[in-house]
Amino acid sequence: MTRGEVAERAGVPIEVAELLWRLLGFARTEPDDRAFTEADVEALRLSRELMELGILGPDSQAALVRTWGRSYARLAEWQTSLLADIAIAAPDPEQRLTELATSVLPRVEALQSYAWRRHLASATSRALAVESAPVSPVRPLAVCFVDIVGYTSRSKALDEGELVDWLERFEDAATGVITDHGGRIIKTIGDEVLFVADDAAEAAEAALEMTTRGADEEDGFPAVRAGIAYGEVVSRLGDVFGPTVNVAARLTSVARPGAVLVDRGCFERLTGRTEDAEEDGPGEGEAADESGAAASAYSLRRVRRVTVKDYPRLQPWVLRRTTS
Repeated sequence: MTRGEVAERAGVPIEVAELLWRLLGFARTEPDDRAFTEADVEALRLSRELMELGILGPDSQAALVRTWGRSYARLAEWQTSLLADIAIAAPDPEQRLTELATSVLPRVEALQSYAWRRHLASATSRALAVESAPVSPVRPLAVCFVDIVGYTSRSKALDEGELVDWLERFEDAATGVITDHGGRIIKTIGDEVLFVADDAAEAAEAALEMTTRGADEEDGFPAVRAGIAYGEVVSRLGDVFGPTVNVAARLTSVARPGAVLVDRGCFERLTGRTEDAEEDGPGEGEAADESGAAASAYSLRRVRRVTVKDYPRLQPWVLRRTTS
């Protein structure tokens, strides 16, 4: 079918159909191109029904559909590359790719639906646990960035395949550590992972485990540094925004290799102490008081304030596990 025929059969104005396709990232077709099938008609019908139900309203339609398009475009590129790598070794790669698509894609689609439903159930449980009603996109969270130390120099020494394998091993190991401690990965940005946790101690445990593994030369996990901030965070379309996120990023940028730096909000959540939060910390290399009760699982050493972008006097603490 042509795009006009699809829109007519779905009962959707052609302008709305073209807007949805553009937001999804689909290539534009000419009016007479027969590039559509019954699946496109059904998709437009479902979109129309979601609009009528108020789910795809004017304020959320563009952002939500655009996010779908980006996410599935990346997923499709990766899946196609994976199948192509397998098919290329066959005597007839085109036929082999067709066979793989026929047998593999239905299974992949079922697993994608399963994973989505499981995450939907988890997200719903978290939303219902929030006492405020209606559920606000702003809530307190621990935000943590974990950054590979020496990534640039290491990447220069690896070819493309080795670099991809190295980053995938890092992401796989980091994902396991973060989820084991109750965190949720927001995104990976090359050599960096951004995750959140409802509790500051969950983020602290995950960050400390990763820095400890990175310091072990016998562990394949790369050396990392981390920054954690705790405070109000805006959650939108699977991403997080706000000053708390910015502070966590700034702390990571000034952390030493193998170190975990935390902000005042995280310090207060981990120790329950606020009385000396406004005092100037000691300089680098100088003696510092250990904060927190003796029974605490962590020790936090206040260090010199730092000047970073947008935060001229940011107060960090170095986080460590308490030793007997």
